[in-house]
Amino acid sequence: MLSRLTSQKIPPLRPVPCLSEDALAGLVRAPRSMPPKYFYDDRGSQLFDAICETPEYYPTRTEDALLAHYAGEIIDQVRPKHIVEFGSGAARKTRQLLDVCDELGGAAAYWPFDVCESMLLESGRRLVRDYEWLTVNALVGDYLAGLQHVPRPPGSCLYLFLGGTIGNFSETQAQRFLHDVRAQMSADDHLLLGADRIKDVAVLNAAYNDRQGVTAAFNLNLLEVLNRELDGDFHLPQFEHQALFNADDSQMEMYLVSSCNQSVTLKALQKTLDFHAGEKILTEISRKFTPERLNTLLTDAGFNVVQHLQPANGYFSLMLAKPVI
Repeated sequence: MLSRLTSQKIPPLRPVPCLSEDALAGLVRAPRSMPPKYFYDDRGSQLFDAICETPEYYPTRTEDALLAHYAGEIIDQVRPKHIVEFGSGAARKTRQLLDVCDELGGAAAYWPFDVCESMLLESGRRLVRDYEWLTVNALVGDYLAGLQHVPRPPGSCLYLFLGGTIGNFSETQAQRFLHDVRAQMSADDHLLLGADRIKDVAVLNAAYNDRQGVTAAFNLNLLEVLNRELDGDFHLPQFEHQALFNADDSQMEMYLVSSCNQSVTLKALQKTLDFHAGEKILTEISRKFTPERLNTLLTDAGFNVVQHLQPANGYFSLMLAKPVI
């Protein structure tokens, strides 16, 4: 079974800042911010899984339902020999596509691409156990650091970028990433992109402020990461979770807000951070899109949209696109 599971490191094409570099750049002076990738230590990953189960958090359920409904149509149209997924995580939703491949005799190989090798291998072991025909080649690296060192699989390929993660990027980051993906693709390849949509503000705010407080715990866990990795002394009860919709930029914004005047030391950086009451650390943006904006985003990156899949309420979009050759 394990002979069907391999992994390889993907060297970065562009420099990738480490935690200490990001902390120095983002926390030493206002406005303060940290990249959201540091949410996902072991506890943070567990908390995010719990967020996806809360009644308020619609994106995961909506995208999964779309995949369940359209997986057969997507696979029939693309007929991929390889499925390459950026930010694959535990590959739960990907199983909707693999199940269809299974029904067709198991034609595709799966290449998940993510930063955590142990998570990729754990997920890969489950997949090769559950699909006797499947081979998994785990790609370990940061997909935002460039893709030129990623091997190009033979045959038609379906590239996946699900979960609405494109919304966590600035416009510049999103365009650079999509251009990188486009450069990897041949004429027979397709990209399936999942993106969250603009909707009623009450629905958006509830999704990021669940009543159980799971999202708040997820956000605050970033301070635990900083304490552990940079020998910090953030006192979590003195920070509060805040998430709100910025209508001007069409994005949810998540913050950690200092509830008092306080000083925090990061011994590993030999830095002391002075916060005043109400001062914020921006920890995540989640951009929300209109169908027109999604079309423009893909067109500007060199794609033609083949199909736009959405539920009746318009809460989420799956965009199937081909590269312009």
